[in-house]
Amino acid sequence: MTKARSATGRSRRRSSRGGGEALPTGDHVPVLLEEVLTALAPRDDATYVDGTFGAGGYSEALLAAARCHVLGLDRDPAAVRRGAELAARHDGRLTLIEGRFGDIERLVRGASAEPIAGVALDLGLSSLQLDAAERGFSFRLDGPLDMRMGGDGTNAADLVTRLGEDELAELIRALGEERFARRVARAIAAARRHAPIRRTGELADIIRAAIPQREPGLDPATRTFQALRIAVNDELGELDRGLAAAERLLQPGGRLAVVAFHSLEDTRVKTFLRRRSGAMASASRHMPPSPDTPPPSFTLLTRRPIRPGAEEIARNPRARSARLRAAERTAAPAWPAMIDPSASRHGSRAEAPR
Repeated sequence: MTKARSATGRSRRRSSRGGGEALPTGDHVPVLLEEVLTALAPRDDATYVDGTFGAGGYSEALLAAARCHVLGLDRDPAAVRRGAELAARHDGRLTLIEGRFGDIERLVRGASAEPIAGVALDLGLSSLQLDAAERGFSFRLDGPLDMRMGGDGTNAADLVTRLGEDELAELIRALGEERFARRVARAIAAARRHAPIRRTGELADIIRAAIPQREPGLDPATRTFQALRIAVNDELGELDRGLAAAERLLQPGGRLAVVAFHSLEDTRVKTFLRRRSGAMASASRHMPPSPDTPPPSFTLLTRRPIRPGAEEIARNPRARSARLRAAERTAAPAWPAMIDPSASRHGSRAEAPR
């Protein structure tokens, strides 16, 4: 069920998201905040969507930058509850909606009929989720092996218990980009024959014992935990659906800004925007574009991803892998939905031209 709340406020806690994990920094700082605001160019009387509300950092900045209205979405009911404080002081300019950003078109249209001038997506895991041991995301904090961003569906313990060794190895390889995926899967399969794996600490210890080499500054459990989290929450499928929905929602001249934290996300965002902008390389430079290719629905604002500087990384270590890509909506119709043959079998649907 979708829940929408409207009110007003100023939050002192700000969000940062990431694909990996670092030691807690104490404050939750929006990643690439100034760059995201520059990309969205907020203006008075316009409506913006913060598709990954988290602790409200981007929403708060948008509300401060212009006399605009913001729709803040999050699949985590705890984030929506926390957002009530921020909403409580903004004269009805912030509407909070509980739901997945893959359903952003339906959720936004259920809450507002206004044209959408901008959509921000800050992908991955929020610091508030990561730092809560009971959510089961962290390999540094012992807790139940859960990893669900919402409160429903299969959790990480279910996957670790149910998947065969080959399936588990493929999942860890594809979604975690772990070169020791086979070793890790074998170790998990051996351990669960003795007792179910139900705690993050147990799983992290199994992974660390299975990996023969350690990369400086990277816990051996990082990639396997990433893979399980992505699978539990269907994060790549949500991203594919969210990008296509944002294309349909945005008015001509509307802006899309996406912050990704690992190569699986960033590659999908890059491919989507390059294809939609007509910047995707053709099979041959001597061949004209296919007559079946729709006209560009986006114009790129960033040819290369924008990354945080050394000062921001020092202030917020979790920002180190962030990459921002942005584009502006043209007046062309949204492209038709197709299955992308290049998408991973773990990645669900993607969008492609006919």
